[in-house]
Amino acid sequence: MELELRFFATFREAVGEKERAETFDDDAAVGDVLAALEAEYAGLEGQLLEEGESGRAIRPQLSVLKNGRDVTHMAGPETPLEDGDRLSVFPPVAGG
Repeated sequence: MELELRFFATFREAVGEKERAETFDDDAAVGDVLAALEAEYAGLEGQLLEEGESGRAIRPQLSVLKNGRDVTHMAGPETPLEDGDRLSVFPPVAGG
């Protein structure tokens, strides 16, 4: 399946572009895509996923949206994806 991937702030710098289309296996979930991105881009290594109590988890304060909806309100890293979905990845926001 083909996904539209969008990156923001420091993640955009790590990838070198704001958005890109990429092909993944038809049964890929959000966590699979994030793991592939960590493996592909040195600047993302260890920035997207961590090992949690129940297995792989999206890092705290990280925002990952599937078609504009936060995946933490879905099935987290196990959220299924479909051809044509848009996955947006936002780093933690700091400020005050």
